[in-house]
Amino acid sequence: MKPWARKFYNSRAWKLCRESYIAKVFGLCERCGKPGKIVHHKVYLTPQNIDDPNISLNHELLEYLCQDCHNNEHHGSSEPAIREGLAFDAYGNLIQVEEREGYG
Repeated sequence: MKPWARKFYNSRAWKLCRESYIAKVFGLCERCGKPGKIVHHKVYLTPQNIDDPNISLNHELLEYLCQDCHNNEHHGSSEPAIREGLAFDAYGNLIQVEEREGYG
């Protein structure tokens, strides 16, 4: 996650919003139906709009995605745009992941 977004993503308001949104979509990716992983902001957050709850906490502007669909959204491909064995978590942090069959 970007340093300017850390406070928001650690806030109680975001955690409650995220949890309620995941429950609303039954924990499934809204694009492919696989188990989801990341609550994606359809309007990308910036330092200028992150404190506007009409943008950052609005269910209408959120989408629950699996890792593949999230990679596709941000990188134009379901393949990761980063080194094999690495991925971004729900907060934008780079993390190590298990290799999956047929991936890479």
